[in-house]
Amino acid sequence: MRTSFSIPDEVVEEFDRVWQDEGIENRSRAVREAMLEFIETHSRLEDTTGEIIALVGFDYRHHDVIQELHSAQHEYQDVILNTSHTHQGEWCLESLFCRGAAERVRELTYRLRDFDGVRRVKVMVIRDSVE
Repeated sequence: MRTSFSIPDEVVEEFDRVWQDEGIENRSRAVREAMLEFIETHSRLEDTTGEIIALVGFDYRHHDVIQELHSAQHEYQDVILNTSHTHQGEWCLESLFCRGAAERVRELTYRLRDFDGVRRVKVMVIRDSVE
């Protein structure tokens, strides 16, 4: 199947550098691998049930979304145990250490992804079926 995407030039340039450095044979193969990794990551989050321990990390432009992010974090304080924040120029990096219902952590993750000022959200399920 052929398809097209609108992607900023600097992202494509960095992507091309990385897949070439890794020795992947072509961009199509690299995109397939990236898509499969994306599917695997999101499927694990979707398939996880019960109580979990997870780390949610994300970066964002402080001035674009800070009020909304604080509101979201207050809504999910039942699963957010600890936060860590650092500044990297105009971008901020935040990590949320979470423990609770997988559904709530999943909702929080998707809520963070909805903000235009948030660039990337990564979730690492550290432990599932916590007792």
